[in-house]
Amino acid sequence: MKKSLLLLPWWVLMGCHKKDPNPAEQLPVASQTGANTFGCLVNGQPWTPKGNNGSSNYSVSYDRTYKNGTLNVGTYRYIGTGANDYQLVGFYADSIPAPGTYSLAIVNHHEGIFLDRTKTCQFPGNDAYYRKGSLTITRLDVQAGIISGTFAFTLYKPGCDSIRVTSGRFDKKL
Repeated sequence: MKKSLLLLPWWVLMGCHKKDPNPAEQLPVASQTGANTFGCLVNGQPWTPKGNNGSSNYSVSYDRTYKNGTLNVGTYRYIGTGANDYQLVGFYADSIPAPGTYSLAIVNHHEGIFLDRTKTCQFPGNDAYYRKGSLTITRLDVQAGIISGTFAFTLYKPGCDSIRVTSGRFDKKL
């Protein structure tokens, strides 16, 4: 009888332990339907748009006639109570005529962007810092007005913490 009572707390504790969720599982599903979704991990933490202050906080534009197909994706979320307490994640690329994989490391042509207005270090694009990454367009249907894809990039400059954007996905009705 005493042995079974001693084991009870161990069994109770084991039953109450919850497994930590996979951060990528907290992001929107990668889709290709024009679902108007965006998500990624920033330094391993789930990141999705949040708060809009009366305007859209997720925009995608694609112009197939400019520079052989130009894509701009930008979104932000508020992280505090001040007007400038927000983060922005985005990327832009030209020469995107069709689905495929493209670099996000070509200054002035293909770049990942990360801004955190609560910090000193910013990665706005068109700036002298190290970058690597890629963008994969999984659907580019101009007739249906849908563009979808996945992305990942790393940004670094001396004196700043690295920004690692991984497991990125977007799906937008143009």
